[in-house]
Formats: sequence, structure tokens, C-alpha cells
Amino acid sequence: MNDGFIKVAAVTPKIKVADTAYNARAVCAELKKAYERGARIIVFPELCLTGYTCNDLFLQELLLEGAKQALSTVAAATRGQDALVFVGLPMEREGKLYNVAAALQNGQVIGLVPKVNIPAYAEFYEGRHFASGNLQVESYPFDGAEIPFGANLLFRCTSVRGLTVGCEICEDLWVASPPSTDHALMGATVIVNLSASNETVGKDEYRELLVKSASARLLAGYIYTSAGEGESTQDLVFGGHNLIAENGMILSQSKQFIGETVYGDLDVHRILNERRRMGTFGKAPGLSYVTVPFALKVSETELERHFGCTPFVPTDEQQRSRRCEEILSIQSYGLKKRYEHTGLKSAVLGISGGLDSTLALLVTVRTFDMLGLDRKGITAVTMPCFGTTDRTYENACRLSEILGVTLEKVDIKEAVEIHFRDIGQDPDRHDAAYENSQARERTQILMDIANREGGLVVGTGDMSELALGWATYNGDHMSMYGVNAGVPKSLVRHLVKYYADTCGDQKLAEVLLDVLDTPVSPELLPPVDGRIAQRTEDLVGPYELHDFFLYYMLRCGFEPAKVFRVARLAFAGMYDDEEILKWLKTFYTRFFGQQFKRSCLPDGPKVGSVALSPRGDLRMPSDASVALWLEQIDTLSV
Repeated sequence: MNDGFIKVAAVTPKIKVADTAYNARAVCAELKKAYERGARIIVFPELCLTGYTCNDLFLQELLLEGAKQALSTVAAATRGQDALVFVGLPMEREGKLYNVAAALQNGQVIGLVPKVNIPAYAEFYEGRHFASGNLQVESYPFDGAEIPFGANLLFRCTSVRGLTVGCEICEDLWVASPPSTDHALMGATVIVNLSASNETVGKDEYRELLVKSASARLLAGYIYTSAGEGESTQDLVFGGHNLIAENGMILSQSKQFIGETVYGDLDVHRILNERRRMGTFGKAPGLSYVTVPFALKVSETELERHFGCTPFVPTDEQQRSRRCEEILSIQSYGLKKRYEHTGLKSAVLGISGGLDSTLALLVTVRTFDMLGLDRKGITAVTMPCFGTTDRTYENACRLSEILGVTLEKVDIKEAVEIHFRDIGQDPDRHDAAYENSQARERTQILMDIANREGGLVVGTGDMSELALGWATYNGDHMSMYGVNAGVPKSLVRHLVKYYADTCGDQKLAEVLLDVLDTPVSPELLPPVDGRIAQRTEDLVGPYELHDFFLYYMLRCGFEPAKVFRVARLAFAGMYDDEEILKWLKTFYTRFFGQQFKRSCLPDGPKVGSVALSPRGDLRMPSDASVALWLEQIDTLSV
């Protein structure tokens, strides 16, 4: 449970209707398997100790007593086991029958949560047997102890920061105002749901939607367990559809009709971070709750959770295509509004033959098409200098010609050499002044051409470069509207590839594919044998690593040790631990040290859940110290 991870299980045992002793043994057998897998929160279905489909047998005293004995048996099986367990059974209280979830921990029943919303429609007739559960917590005698009994009951782990569990039962999730809403607002970070949801055509999709939306709306983990094999099929069939979700994402789910136990690694600390981020998430006023403490041993959770190495890029091809189309639309509509506001009809941008300027040009062309403006109003300026290679220069020219924009060529070598002479810079000294003089000369040219044409300079730099500060201050760092400011480098590649695949122009696609195959480089140092001599990723590290670090630091709030932990899993077999740690330190050092560049960014559209605008998502001081973060990194071992 270090780093806030806790393994949970949704279990559907094979039961026998009304055979409480058998069902207790079945639950205990499944408990043993879940213990061995390392699960620390284990959830069984609604009324699983008797079977959900007992109908009028629920009115039989013998069945109710058998359920109590079964509960005692299962409770005993939790003794000495480091887990919080939920099982369902019917319980009588003061002459009424309740559908109850019992919480068990270390041999004890520590709480009883009754179902609040009792369905009595369509195939459901629970109202014939069960009463709606009381919200306010009262006392219930069981096995010589007084057990808290009520829906407004939470279970707080004293040893794991932020782990508080709330419980609801089946129909409670399907109503307009589920109990889980109040549970979450009163501090529950994990919701368990003991269910007996039967199968009808398409119901599994709706069930999944409910669980996903509940976890997203509540900013919580959600463990949903449903009845399955062994229930009566007199009129209904139960498929054992189990789901585990977190913040709107399904971590795992079972296939129907096979009685599969599913496991998931919930991240409680990420849930807490999401709630800190969302200022509108607050405590419910005027609610009376009882919190039951319990303890779990803090140990390392063996993670089975998948961490993709490209968190900004969907792995599913269809979803990725939809995402690319949406992002291109966001970029284009952002730029379109700027042109409608200014009334201008001209755009100027530097085109290098690299990925970023290619994407910016494609977005600008798309914007002009939307506005009904002549593409000739787009001036693509190629500005070769000391490091420009034939490949990138030719691609820049071909791209501009195929797209039908105005291509302007300005060789800046002489201007830069004069500048070197003016400032006393040795041309053979390839330092920061040598490189940045070229970048600033290019920006000056773009600004002046924009003044000449009465247009806007469209920026080309992407979000990954902004995160690392890999831009020349008042050089390529500056523009009048930065269309790529919200797009990380790992996603830029997919946007260009998507455009190549869907443009319907073979010549354009060929150029775009060659751009994709070109190494990322600012081309500020002279080429070697006609080839690019300066590869960005050799200098600052792989962009796929930096994008991964950026996502989990900003979007998920992970500290460096946790970022390193999940990066090792995501990039296993691609980068060794020493390399990941090296570039992680580089990332934090540059991210903090280069904030001053982000503090004065030009306008640009936010396209995803991570953005670096000083006017929006990242209000960070330019002189913040990185010492705390580097101190933790220095403690990490490989």
C-alpha cells in the first residue's frame, strides 16, 4: 500500500440457493484465494450467504438463523488476515427484514450497512420482503457485541492515508441520488457495491456506464460485485459481472457467465489529488455519519495495474483517430476565433521541415479553409542557416507547395554572421549564444514579415518543449498565437500521422511520412556529412519519458518516487532503471528552472487535461525551488 496503491477484489462465488452452510464455505474458499493474491479490500455479492433468489424463503426463521451462522463462519475466516471484507445477507431488526452488507475485519463484524433503495418493479420484488434501511446509525447486537447498523456508515483505515470506504447495495447505484454521493462527500475515497444484477440484453453496457460515471463523478474508486452462478434461474439469469473503476476509468472487469474474480490496484493518493484539484468537490453539510476505524498493515502492493508508456495517446486505434480529429478541431477553432476577432487575413509561420512546424502549418491551413480565406494568405517562411540539412529544407518547401501556401525563403546566415561580428561572438564557438542568435533572428524575421503582411505569427512550439524549457527565450518561445502549446510531443507525431492517413493526397502523405521519419532537432549546429548533427533527445532525453513524467506529475500529482516506480513498469525492456532515473532528474531540474519561460507564454488553446498556461492550469512561481523534489530523487536506488 505504499504510494497509495491498494489491491482490491470483486468476487462472485458459486453458491447454492438457501444453503447457508455451503455458501459460507464457498465464500471462505474464495477469501483464501483473494488473500493469496494480496487483496486488501474484498467484496462479495448482495445476499450471497443465502442467495439473492430465495424469494419467500427470506421469511423463514431457519434461513435467517442460518445466514447469521454463516456470517460468523466467514468472520472467523478473516481472523489474522489483513483485509477488509464485505458480504451480503438478510438480517432481521425490530420486526423488519433488511438486505445488509456486513463489513468484516480480523475476525470481527465491524459494521452492518442496510440497502436503502428497495426495488419493486419489473422483475424485482424486494419490497415484498425487505424494508428500506435506516440512514442514521444505530446499534445491533451480534455474537455478543454491539455492531453499528445504518447506511450512513464509513470505514476509515487508520494506517493508510486517505483510505475511507463507503458501501451501497445494488439498486442504490441506479437511483437519482445514490447513497454513495453522500458517502464520498463525507470522505469516502472507495465505494463498494454488493449487487445481484440480473442479465438482460445490453444491461452490461449500461451497468458499466453507471460504475464508470459514479467513480468519475465522485472522484473515487468503485468496486462492484454481482451475483452469478448458483442463483436460481427460474425467471432470471445472473452473469457475475464484476467491475473495478477509478475516477471514470475501468481498471478491470469480468466477462459474464464465468464466475470470474477480478482484481484492481486502486490509487487512493491519486483520488485525493483529484479532489484537491477540483475545488468544487466539498463536504456534504448537515449529514450525520459514524466512522468505524480499522487497520491494515502497510506493505508494498505488487502492482498488476497497467501503466501505458504514452498516457497522452490512446492505445485503441479508433479512439486515437477520434482524439486526433478532436484535437485538430480544437487547435483550428482556437486560431479561427483569433482571426475573427482581429479581422486579419494573413498568417506567418516558420517552417523547418520538422514535426512541430508541420503540425502548425496543417492547423493554419485547416483554419483558413474554415474561414473561407485564400491559403495564399499563409506565408510559410523557411530560414536556412548553419545547421539546416537538405532533407528538412526540401520537405519544408515541398509541404508548402503541396498545401498551396505562399513560400518565402530567407537565408539568415549572413545576418547572423553580422550579428556575431557586432557582439564579438566567435563563429567557431558553438555555445548558447551561437545557437540562440539563430533562433532569435528567425523570430525577428517572422514578426517583421507579419507586420509587412498585416498578419499574425503562428507559434509552432509544443507542450513538451515548454515543460523542459527547450525553447530560446524571445526566440521560438514567442509568437502571436501558439497552436501547439497544449500538445505534447508524443501526440504531435500521431496528429501528423493521422493527417497523412486521412488527407487523401498521396504527395502530401509522402512528405508528412518523411517528416515523421526525421530526427527531432533544432538544427542549430552544422551538419556532419550532410546529416543532422544535433538530436534533441540525445541532449535532454527521450520525449516519451518526459511526456510520461509530465503527465503523472501534473495530472496525477505523483511525487518523484512514485513517478519512478510506475515508469519502471511502463518502460520495462525499453529503458533501464539508471536511464529512467537520470532523465527523471533532468525533467524536474528543467521543469522548475524554466518556469520563467512559461510565465510569459503567448495565447494558445488547451486541448487536454494537462496544460502549462500561466493564465490557466499552471500558476507556478518562476523562482520556485526544486530542492524537495531532487532530494527525494537522490534517495532512489536502482
